[in-house]
Amino acid sequence: MTSPQLFEALMQQSGFKEEFTRTIEKARMNPFTSRYCQMGLKEGILSDMAGALGRMHDMVVEAAKPNLIAREIIWVRPTTEAMVRFPKAKKSKAYVVAESGEVFKVGEKYETVDISTNVLIRHGAEWTREFIEDATWPVMERQMEEAGRAIAELETEKILALYNSIANADLAGGAPLAGGGTAMDWNKVTAIWDAVQNEDFSAKVLVLHPRQVTQLWRDDKFIHGFYFGEKADIARGVLGETYLGMKIVKSTKVTNGTAFAIDIDVAAVMLLRRDITTEPFENPQTNTYGLVASERVGLGVLRSKAVAKMTNIATTV
Repeated sequence: MTSPQLFEALMQQSGFKEEFTRTIEKARMNPFTSRYCQMGLKEGILSDMAGALGRMHDMVVEAAKPNLIAREIIWVRPTTEAMVRFPKAKKSKAYVVAESGEVFKVGEKYETVDISTNVLIRHGAEWTREFIEDATWPVMERQMEEAGRAIAELETEKILALYNSIANADLAGGAPLAGGGTAMDWNKVTAIWDAVQNEDFSAKVLVLHPRQVTQLWRDDKFIHGFYFGEKADIARGVLGETYLGMKIVKSTKVTNGTAFAIDIDVAAVMLLRRDITTEPFENPQTNTYGLVASERVGLGVLRSKAVAKMTNIATTV
């Protein structure tokens, strides 16, 4: 998993210091960042505007990290390009000629997938000047944390929408698996895992709605086939790993009654052209000021057969 970078790490990047210096000058004139800095100085937490902007960024990032379930279910690749081309090798066949039994292999043929970093995920937290003047330090900090949570939530929605956009015929097995209207259980877990295995891929993650996770905890066979281990992070919704090699990730953004098994090494990619960044903004005409958090990414499916989907699972416990 690739996590957003904290302010100290960003300062090591080429060109960031120069851009940040320009941002400081703008921030001094912004009522929101100016007030935040003044309050930080009063609290003894901040020493200058640079420290205020750095703390703002880190609060947004730290609030986003626990909610970035999306980065557990897709290959994340940083890039400096506006578009990245991914070659995909088609399967080739060997054949036997003459009586000698000599085997020849046809050379690999490739097709390409172009993915543009044209998806902008953005959340703006804005307030009136009067609100800013009256707001307390905890209130301002809580509002910035909400910006990070909102970015992470939208990122998850976008990636789940990508998997949902795969045509049924292009899924592992050529169609969604039928849940039969019954609860999620160990048999269903092995069935969706098997669908990916039979496409010569290996499911690394099982993505479920919390309701399906609750159903699994009531199945003794699942409990006996489950291992928390070091990969578990219950607070984030990463439960751990089954003995099949699939870790389980839960999110309310997954449709209740639907499950995905994904080989995240090959199924799809999220390109990170610009990871989470923060900057102050102002609109005097509407008397609004605040903070904008955003990221620029690219999303695309690489090998749809590395994704298995199951539908019509019971939606009640």
